[in-house]
Amino acid sequence: MSSVVPVLSGREVVRVFRALGWEAVRQTGSHIIMVKDEELATLSVPDHREVAKGTLRSLIRTAGLTVDEFVAAK
Repeated sequence: MSSVVPVLSGREVVRVFRALGWEAVRQTGSHIIMVKDEELATLSVPDHREVAKGTLRSLIRTAGLTVDEFVAAK
């Protein structure tokens, strides 16, 4: 069973992904684009006051993480 996805702002999500080795390379409109050297995927994090839970779950999955791993890095 999946863990509960936390309610975070876009900036807080970026902070957690940075702690996990992702790098913010640019901002496109209201989204922050993040990359990681050994990953093919890029993350497009919305720079919103509150990131939707489904969006955050999708970003975590794209990064190859579980919700528990993401929360532990918070």
